[in-house]
Amino acid sequence: MSGAKKKDQPLPLGLDILEALAKLQEVELEDVEMDFEELELSLSPGPFMVPAPRAQVELPGVKAKPTSLLEAEFQLPVEEYPGMVVEVELGATRAEGGSRGRTLVIGGERAPAYYSFLQETPHRPVIAIDVFDYPEVRLPRAVKMHVAEVLHDPAEWARLSVERFGAEMVNVHLLSIDPLIKNTPPREAVNTVEEVLQAVDVPIAVGGCGDPKKDLEVFRAVAEATKGERILFGSVTLDMDIEATAKVVEEHGHRVIAFTSMDVNKARELNRKLYEYMPKEHIVMDTTTAALGYGLDYAFTVMERARLAALKGDPELNHPISSGATNAWAAREAWMQLGPQWAPRELRGPLWETITAETLLLAGVDYFMMMHPASVKAIKMMIDNLMKKSTLERPIDWVGLRI
Repeated sequence: MSGAKKKDQPLPLGLDILEALAKLQEVELEDVEMDFEELELSLSPGPFMVPAPRAQVELPGVKAKPTSLLEAEFQLPVEEYPGMVVEVELGATRAEGGSRGRTLVIGGERAPAYYSFLQETPHRPVIAIDVFDYPEVRLPRAVKMHVAEVLHDPAEWARLSVERFGAEMVNVHLLSIDPLIKNTPPREAVNTVEEVLQAVDVPIAVGGCGDPKKDLEVFRAVAEATKGERILFGSVTLDMDIEATAKVVEEHGHRVIAFTSMDVNKARELNRKLYEYMPKEHIVMDTTTAALGYGLDYAFTVMERARLAALKGDPELNHPISSGATNAWAAREAWMQLGPQWAPRELRGPLWETITAETLLLAGVDYFMMMHPASVKAIKMMIDNLMKKSTLERPIDWVGLRI
């Protein structure tokens, strides 16, 4: 400090610090913040004394800070898994009785997700983009800005998803059939699905509105009109007429998603009932996706538990797993206007969906339903890296890493 007046001002130091200064002439402070209007430093002439490094002395009751990584022996968790996830083929080419340009196969795992030291991942997880037949569907702004021009045309929406956003499949959600929305007749739903099939040549999935009776009515009409296309119908649930739904799907050469709550025993129960009417290779399993911040850890645990049980030989859970990563947008933190520390919504939402999907990818999900183009791109990039089977030449120095 400078100025006579300021020199007379006592420093606001505590009594304990002043006593320590008087006795030891030296006090070491840590994590102290000092404010000055002006600071003068007086240095005595002569060479600077460089203090010799002091040996770290461990005081009683005080644990010394680590200065390097602890070395430990690591062995790959090599285990034998007698079970195998069944393979499910989606879509059919003209030679197979459909009209698709190519088919996709999911499933076939004999080891936990991306345990490449045990087994190469047999088939890439499939990324499908959601398309709705109801233009008034409530979409977050970050998603709507990418599809605003095609909201009124599901076929063009599907084309945009494939050609520009890289969708490997299209999920056509028939929301308009909902008795509480428009209650459109099955014939209109058939027209929508046929238009989508003409607009793209990738395999497609068809979703209902969640009303068990109306969904069955529409599934029956769509399945008959698109016989042989190997459409993935989503979904059959425990509260539906399981026998009727399974027979409709099976009779016309399609596939189905068996959807349950986050309960492995419910999944077993539904699969067991479906086996009476269709082969296992026609069933994809979905145990519900909870978004980041809304139970994602629980969704991961249930999916991982189901997958590990399947690999250990559980015959009622060895199905490819489907995930509605789209549910990430149900988290209000993904799209609401919040404080500046939450970053722009246009970036936050895609990150929310990406993290949700990335997490469940590691649980073993084979089929993703997604919405935002940036999230789709990020997940495809992560899958590319996981499928490369590359390993680090040397570990990252996490202790000395500087950002």
